[in-house]
Amino acid sequence: MHVFKVTKYDPAHFGDRGYFGPEASKSDHGPLESAYLAAVEAFAEDSGVTELTIREPEVGGFVNFGLEPNIEGHGLIGLFPADLTGYHDGARIPLATGVALVRAMLRDNGAWCRLEVDERFFVHIGYDQYMYIGSSEPCDDAAARVRALGLFPVTVPCSPWGFDGEELEVPRPADDAFWAEVSELVITRGTVLLQEIRAGNASRWHRLRTSDVPALTPRARLAVWPELNDDVVGELRKLDEHDGPFTLVWEDRDGVITSRATDGEERPMIAVELAQARGAMVLSILADEDPPLLESVLPDDDGVVRVRRSV
Repeated sequence: MHVFKVTKYDPAHFGDRGYFGPEASKSDHGPLESAYLAAVEAFAEDSGVTELTIREPEVGGFVNFGLEPNIEGHGLIGLFPADLTGYHDGARIPLATGVALVRAMLRDNGAWCRLEVDERFFVHIGYDQYMYIGSSEPCDDAAARVRALGLFPVTVPCSPWGFDGEELEVPRPADDAFWAEVSELVITRGTVLLQEIRAGNASRWHRLRTSDVPALTPRARLAVWPELNDDVVGELRKLDEHDGPFTLVWEDRDGVITSRATDGEERPMIAVELAQARGAMVLSILADEDPPLLESVLPDDDGVVRVRRSV
């Protein structure tokens, strides 16, 4: 791959390490941002790319590493439905949608993902307004066009935002054997909760009373949990007894199950918010403290798991 670090900072002034001051993480929402987006289009055109694949998608969560606060909708409003249908690992999107996702990432709106085409092309965005574009083609014309836009495409060995998962085990597939175990848990316990992790920090919860499997997002990561505790006050005492952060799961009075990350500092507000909850569960974010009953990942239609991170 030919890899370029596209930057608004002239390497002649800032050197190979670049500039990492406070404003380095902020898009101008204007001409410079437009130049970045035009750079994506130029390199895609030179690479013969008209659509991209979303990999490892995330939305804003409890911890925000950027300088800008997350916005409502995470920058995805108008690109995907409110329930995030179509925003998942492996989803293929038109180049124009990919460019709009790049804009959301440059603005630090909350959404983040890798945009790739297997062995041919990628676009990675860091928190520092450095954009990394890789192509199987030399892209000399694109590089010249980007320089004319006032940006600096610098050749580098690789993208620091590339996926490095050599030490991760392939997750268990959600195959017939997995669903048979889920059915046994339902028979034994009466009900269990299925957490469908559609993207980083975005989960949907299902209560399973039978062996029927709900419609799930492609490549979703799945976790099976015990039923909620109907003693909500007793469950929330965990927030007082341990240091956070935690994942708080609860069922509202309308029967909707929701989750979010939180910590002990929100305890008074949480008590008010969950005053009419039907049930709740407090889980440590440290997986080894509160492991799920089962974990798996939905494979593709050919039975292969292509998710590149552990559950």
